[in-house]
Amino acid sequence: NLVGRVRIRVAGPRGATVTLRTAEVLQEGEIYTRPLRSARSSDSYTLDGRPAGEEWEPRFTFHGFRYVEVSGWPGDLDADAAAGALIARVLHTDLERTGWFSCSDPLVEQLHRNVVWGMRGNFVDIPTDCPQRDERVGWTGDVQVFGPTASTLFDVSGMLSGWLRDVEADQLPDGTVPWFVPVIPSHKVWSPIRAGAAWGDVATLLPWTLYQRFGDDGVLATQFESARRWVDKVDSLAGPDRLWNEGFQLGDWLDPAAPPQDPADARTDRYLVATAYFARSARAVADMARVLGRTADVAHYESLAADVAAAFRDAYVRADGTMTSDAQTAYALAIVFDLLADDRRRAVAGARLADLVRAAGNRIATGFVGTPLVCDALTMTGHTDAAYDLLLEQECPSWLYQVVQGATTVWERWDAMLPDGTVNPGTMTSFNHYALGAVADWLHRSVAGLAPAEPGYRRIRFAPRPGGGLTHASAT
Repeated sequence: NLVGRVRIRVAGPRGATVTLRTAEVLQEGEIYTRPLRSARSSDSYTLDGRPAGEEWEPRFTFHGFRYVEVSGWPGDLDADAAAGALIARVLHTDLERTGWFSCSDPLVEQLHRNVVWGMRGNFVDIPTDCPQRDERVGWTGDVQVFGPTASTLFDVSGMLSGWLRDVEADQLPDGTVPWFVPVIPSHKVWSPIRAGAAWGDVATLLPWTLYQRFGDDGVLATQFESARRWVDKVDSLAGPDRLWNEGFQLGDWLDPAAPPQDPADARTDRYLVATAYFARSARAVADMARVLGRTADVAHYESLAADVAAAFRDAYVRADGTMTSDAQTAYALAIVFDLLADDRRRAVAGARLADLVRAAGNRIATGFVGTPLVCDALTMTGHTDAAYDLLLEQECPSWLYQVVQGATTVWERWDAMLPDGTVNPGTMTSFNHYALGAVADWLHRSVAGLAPAEPGYRRIRFAPRPGGGLTHASAT
């Protein structure tokens, strides 16, 4: 499944028209275009009739596809002829590869290749959500959760720091960060622009990720005002109780339990998600301020982060350490974002998270928000075995289910292709979305055990965590 376009070499009579239609999947032997929605994904070329033949490819578009349907071709186009007549031209921003991973499990290695390939196809000038349908825009939440993985696999410091300046340019005067950047006219759900957790938090968390991975505090200096304004906006929405518990939220988007046409209907309370991100972003702004020597801002945002974390505990953590949303994403957020008060509650949360993983048969129960965090949360609380069980599961929904189904990129939905080989009936069934591939960062840091101990890898932490029956793993 690639991103680019098809180049043709053809000879035939003047006026003959060759049409190319592309799609990611087949159904009953035909290209299946329903997931493209209103995108035509079709190119046509009318021949000039040159005796020596003609070569052509479209210049002002790209497609996301695995299959191409050819019609109107002059003469026969059997397999041998097609090999030279049709060439897939792959397009992506020219990023330097910096991170590699390998291990003894070929399915996990294929998962990692799928993450890399999907990232390349969605880093075409801007970090898009998907390359194929009537969308292809720079969704802020997707790159927020995928930023650590992207920053490991490729040198994205220039591309993403440049894109963050676009985020600030499109940020509203009141600090609201758009759902996607650049902003374009869109469906009424996304216009007018309103604040949403996890998506808007790209203004705080992506600059911090870039600083951690590349060691350049210039991105913090450039983006500090944008980050501060976002947190101040959320603070105004939360009010004096420090809970962001009103308004439109996507929450743990595409939880596998969500109905096909209601992807925000997750097992984790969307306002729990929003308040957790509020606390995390406030702490990120305090951290940015500390690096930049802004003492007053450090004090203000540290205090704010502590207040929000306390409000989070009061509202969403029970006395026994379990959470009001007894779901994997809720525990993962509380653990990884350091929102629990003490080691006892962290231990309870970790144990409950591991129990939930086992109760689900080691199948995934997280969406866009929980998936990048769940393996880290298990590992941080001493349940590395459960993290491996989750990683290596092959039944739907799981990372390796997609691999076993023949995927070469990461899907938008865990079950974009159903076990019976038919496409999910929902209207969001992209077969090339990188968000759920954010687990690759955990593969590097925890499975192979290679992580930055200081910004820019000036000191490196080597701490592999063997498990899952793997006999070897390495990262570069």
